[in-house]
Amino acid sequence: MKKLYVYLSNYKKECILAPLFKMLEASFELVIPLVVSAIIDVGITNGDGNYIARMCLIMVMLGLFGLVSSVTAQYFAARAAAGFGTKVRHALFSHIQGFSFSEIDKMGTATLITRLTSDINQVQSGVNMVLRLFLRSPFIVLGAMVMAFTIDVKAALIFVVTIPLLSLVVFGVMAVSIPLYRKVQERLDRVLGITRENLTGARVIRAFHKEEEEKSRFEEGLENLTSMQTYVGKISAFLNPLTYVIINAATLVLLYTGAVQVNLGNLTQGEVVALVNYMSQILVELIKLANLIITITKAVACARRVSSVLEVESTMPTQPSLQSEEGGGIKEDQDIMVRFSHVGLTYQGAGAESLSDIDFSVRRGETVGIIGGTGSGKTSLVHLIPRFYDATRGEILIDGRNVKDYPLEELRQKVGIVMQKAVLFQGTIRENLCWGKANATEEELIKALETAQAKEVVDGKEGKLEAPVEQGGKNFSGGQRQRLTIARALVRKPEILILDDSASALDYATDARLRKAIREMEEAPTVFIVSQRTSSIQHADKIIVLDDGEIAAVGVHEQLLESCEVYREIYDSQYKKQ
Repeated sequence: MKKLYVYLSNYKKECILAPLFKMLEASFELVIPLVVSAIIDVGITNGDGNYIARMCLIMVMLGLFGLVSSVTAQYFAARAAAGFGTKVRHALFSHIQGFSFSEIDKMGTATLITRLTSDINQVQSGVNMVLRLFLRSPFIVLGAMVMAFTIDVKAALIFVVTIPLLSLVVFGVMAVSIPLYRKVQERLDRVLGITRENLTGARVIRAFHKEEEEKSRFEEGLENLTSMQTYVGKISAFLNPLTYVIINAATLVLLYTGAVQVNLGNLTQGEVVALVNYMSQILVELIKLANLIITITKAVACARRVSSVLEVESTMPTQPSLQSEEGGGIKEDQDIMVRFSHVGLTYQGAGAESLSDIDFSVRRGETVGIIGGTGSGKTSLVHLIPRFYDATRGEILIDGRNVKDYPLEELRQKVGIVMQKAVLFQGTIRENLCWGKANATEEELIKALETAQAKEVVDGKEGKLEAPVEQGGKNFSGGQRQRLTIARALVRKPEILILDDSASALDYATDARLRKAIREMEEAPTVFIVSQRTSSIQHADKIIVLDDGEIAAVGVHEQLLESCEVYREIYDSQYKKQ
């Protein structure tokens, strides 16, 4: 929670002025019953029309001043709340951007999106309500009681009994309902999770004809949510009848006492009306305060959820650790571009290593093929190079320097990676390609497209480089998306190019042309090709065969066919034995 207070520090003026103007409005509101009392006791009793008109004008002026004060308070509260929400959202988004894949995997994208959207909105709403009402309601309740004492002490004693009794009912109902509202929020989260899962996996659900099962799962979650909301609603429903019974009983006692006092000449009719008005104000403000506290409770719960994300420290610092200058940049062989030295990787919460004792080196300009069965650790291995994950033991050297000693920005400028899932962003083809290099020239973009075999894709679109790309690249086929993402990586002219099974949707001829074009690049990057196809890697300078997270063999195609059973089984499964 304390982590969030700092984001209000620039809005101290607004945080002070908003409650002050709200209390100023409340002060005007407290004066109005006295004006009504004067109208009854003086104007109506004496039949003085001019006095009534003057008092009505004063009442209108009080209303206008109250309106101006209220609008001003709302302005300052909204300004502080909106600014606070914006700063928290920026800070949280920036913090998440610093997470490694480990933290993102652990927390889940759905959870992080909820924190960034609905949770922060709820906190922002809570800040707004607190600045507007948190001081106003108690001020009016206590102010109404004080004003009642200025009218008549004996009648005001009814307020002394009524206010604690009302508070007991209001806060008692709240004490029971607030924990239940938290459970409602948890069940709502589950329903939202099911909804998100169904929407993102709609194609898979339809492919397996699971619509009815998913409907049943959604309805079950919805029924649980509805039953809990109904239960809480029934408890909360006691609030209004109980408070109205107490307030009406108090009003009856007040009217009876007032009538007796009026008969004795101790009170006037206008003063009795003023006391009844103050009683009504107390009721309204206590109910407002109850609703406000429920809102605050939800906001506090959401604030804790946001804070819990901000408190997560990335296992991958963005700045390199301090090291002596000596030794860190010295290499035994200046020609070695990438070196894995007895590397192991254990994912958070995993019982065993996903990669064990990975040890190999790659020279500049070499093409390395990585192959293995499903779950053998191919993607995990290449993700260690740009530090999407950190090795849990051993070290990885790029250009003779440990990857942990590079600032992340510098390291990732050296690496161009094309993920297994081809992702394009809404905009134009040019904007997507410029992710690789913001100031890329037309010539550089065209060259990258030609190398990635994507020139024909762009030429076939109206507008060419300015052709629109829908969210997720839905207006392109799988193969087209893959070629455009490869072009995006090539625009950067990286020293290390990683193709993580990124040609799976390409036909064999296009795949072969792509590999040939990459080999002929002037920049001659060091290339890692992760693939399930032996045809995609058989011409590589070096092939690394992985089996259950360990290196089964390293060599060229012909050697591995003779000496590596794992590689031979993969090859034989794809080509008929002669």
